[in-house]
Amino acid sequence: MIDQSNLPKHIAIIMDGNGRWAQSQGKNRLFGHRNGTEAVHKVVEAAAKMQIEHLTLYAFSTENWNRPKLEVSTLMDLLIKALRRELNKMIKNNIQLRSIGDISKLPAEVEKELQETIHKTSHNTGMILTLALNYGARQELTQAVQQIAAKVKNNIISLENVDETIINEHLYTQNLPAVDLLIRTSGEQRISNFLLWQIAYAELYFSEVFWPDFNERHFEDAIISYQKRERRFGKTSEQLTHS
Repeated sequence: MIDQSNLPKHIAIIMDGNGRWAQSQGKNRLFGHRNGTEAVHKVVEAAAKMQIEHLTLYAFSTENWNRPKLEVSTLMDLLIKALRRELNKMIKNNIQLRSIGDISKLPAEVEKELQETIHKTSHNTGMILTLALNYGARQELTQAVQQIAAKVKNNIISLENVDETIINEHLYTQNLPAVDLLIRTSGEQRISNFLLWQIAYAELYFSEVFWPDFNERHFEDAIISYQKRERRFGKTSEQLTHS
């Protein structure tokens, strides 16, 4: 049912519902996070097989530091284990790993493991998998504005030349295309400070499924929904038909 000629180039996912999934089974939230890593593996593999060019996962937001310390430390431990476990699979499947966000604020061991995995997969030429870690879109935009303002002040950029291209060049995602499809799991219907600039014309898909239960079939359902939609980018249907 999937049209290979009409795949979204860039899919971003807000992986939500680990805690509620665990609580619904009488378990603690940490149990949900551990099972959530299995869903990551399934979806990454499915996207790579489908030849999706870019997949970006919201792994840890700037606001997530406010969670209980045990939960934060568990998430960091799970990230290290997942990077080590998935490295050979990423190399085998020709997946290149990248990250966006201020990773300098991550625990040293996490940052080291992440940088090593990024380096070891840097020559892969298939799907680009980007992990958003210590990422917040407002933080990203604020930082971009500060950098551009400093360059205007120092006459590196003229004020008249500040446009969308210049802004893009100062974002974490400067080497990524705009998002075509944004998926959020667990029934919540909000963006939660994720890629606010990059999803300007993205199709939004909200799944009722909690993240640990989200699998290849649910991922395919999101893409099928995307392919049924008409993407007008401000134009009319008639304009698209005659273009």
